[in-house]
Order: sequence, then structure tokens, then C-alpha cells
Amino acid sequence: MRLINVHTLHLEEFNAKPPEYAILSHRWRDEEILFQEIAEDKDVQTRKGYAKFSASCKRAKIDGFDYIWIDTCCIDKSSSAELSEAINSMYQWYRNSSLCYAYLDDVDDPVVAADRAWASPLTCSEWFTRGWTLQELIAPRHVQFYTRDWRLIGSKVTLAHALTLVTRIPTPVLCHGLSSSRPCIAQIMSWAADRETTRVEDRAYSLMGLFGVFMPILYGEGKIAFRRLQLEIMRSSNDQSIFAWCKQRSTGSVLADSPSFFAGLSDVFILTYEERLNNNDGIEDNRWSSYTVTNNGIRIWLPVVRYRVPGHPSLDQMVGTGGVILSQIVL
Repeated sequence: MRLINVHTLHLEEFNAKPPEYAILSHRWRDEEILFQEIAEDKDVQTRKGYAKFSASCKRAKIDGFDYIWIDTCCIDKSSSAELSEAINSMYQWYRNSSLCYAYLDDVDDPVVAADRAWASPLTCSEWFTRGWTLQELIAPRHVQFYTRDWRLIGSKVTLAHALTLVTRIPTPVLCHGLSSSRPCIAQIMSWAADRETTRVEDRAYSLMGLFGVFMPILYGEGKIAFRRLQLEIMRSSNDQSIFAWCKQRSTGSVLADSPSFFAGLSDVFILTYEERLNNNDGIEDNRWSSYTVTNNGIRIWLPVVRYRVPGHPSLDQMVGTGGVILSQIVL
């Protein structure tokens, strides 16, 4: 892991446990300061991104840090191996930081933060529309939001109410992390449903840390990246909400094409152990709490709710209107 020394503005590498550091979350803009420019000690003061780079280091120094991590210049993106390692490590790097600065360069006035009315101008920031900033909001224990000219707006704890309104992330998760109130897969996917990334593959790669999975980074694979992400999640989880995406979208597969398929599912929850026991219809619990992925499809036991199909009396009679049954489905 490389960190920027805020006193010398030079890069230093740490193979073992790094020192305490701050970390920056931001939107990439024109003429960012890149790894090669810092590593080769080039004159970067005339570049547009230098003001942000310099102000980030200054802010970290004021807060008592000797080091800061900034993605634009701490990763050698010319190395595919290093880029892959960095993307797989990103969530933990944000999680292990002592303080994260969320720099909103399209927000000017922090004073409105004193009133809930501030929520509109703040949360209209592009920062809330980007795929990578989702994990950068959730992973760090402490996040502070700053305006264009580096005036403090507030922290993710003090601004939790407004942040929940715009991101649909529950307040306990914002304040205490995913482990405080473990949401289901569909919920987490729904938080990313409206977010965008420059590369289509990054819609999947930016979610790996939130699900605790690791994958090879293969730019050029397109939407296959999101399919690989789902399969990787399924190898370590029996959470069936991964199949709860919008039925109005058709993929020809039981797997979704993108996080957008999970839009509107922020209130989905999974059955408790007791609820599963009550609805298992005599089937062993371990059978329907797991599923098997093969080259022939997915073999899974699911609780199926009977429903009435409007305008189709024959189907009404066939499916009935009963409660929850358990069915074996091969997809």
C-alpha cells in the first residue's frame, strides 16, 4: 500500500501494517495528479487537480495525520496486476482509514447544513450518483463531508438522516457499518441501483467489498462482471434475496444483468430461522437454506407464495390463494 507523506508530498510504500492515515473520496475530474507524476517528481502545480491534491494533504496535516491515501496517485494503473490488487483491497483500505474526507466539489455552502432543508442542495451532488462512492460512504468508520473550498459540512453521523433519505441506506449501517444490522443481498444491491460508473465492469467491481468477495479484474468483459459477482456471492451466502430482482426485466437467466434490476428493493428482508421452520412444509431446513450452482443451472428450494392472476380464472383455480409452500426449482 502506498501513502502520500503530507509533509513532503512524496509517496511511501508500506508492505506491513501502515501507519494511521486519512483517505480521500471524491469525483475524478480533468487533470488529476497521477501516480507517475508523483513517483517521477514532476512539476504538477500547474495541473487543475493540484489544488485538490494539495488541499487534501493540508487537511490531513491539520487533523494530525502524517499520511493520506488518494486513489488518483497512490495506484499505478499502468500495472494490471497492481490495479487488480488495489480494487480487491479498496474496501479494506477505506475501512482501515482513521478518517475519510468526502470532497463534494459541486457543493458551495455548508451553512445550510443547520437545517434539514440543506438536504436538497447537498444530496444533489454527483458524489451520490457514482458507483465507487457507495463503499466509500459505508466502509470508513468516520466520514466528513467538505464543500468545494474545503469548509466542513458535517459527518456521516450528524448528517445520517439526510443521507438515509437520498441513499436509502439505513441509519444504523451509516453510523456503525454493515455488521451492525446485516442487510440482505437485495437491499445492498438496491443502494447501487441508480449509481453509475465510467466502465460498465466497475458496477460489479465497486460492490465486491460490500459483499466480502474477491474476483480477478477483467476489463472488457462488460456485463459478465456482474454475473461473476453474483456467482461469487452465492458461493459464500445462502441469502435467496439475490433472486428477488424486478420480474419486469428479462435476462433469460435467473441472474440479474446489473444492480439496476434491484431498484426499489431497499425494504426487502429475509426470513428468520423461526419463520423458515414454520414454513418448511416438512422439508429439512438445510435443504432449502442452500442451493447448488452447476453448468446446467441452479438447483434451489424456495418458499413460493400462491397468488391470484388477474383476468385469468383458469390460473386462479390452478394456483389457488393459499399461503406459503415450498417448491424445488431447477433454473
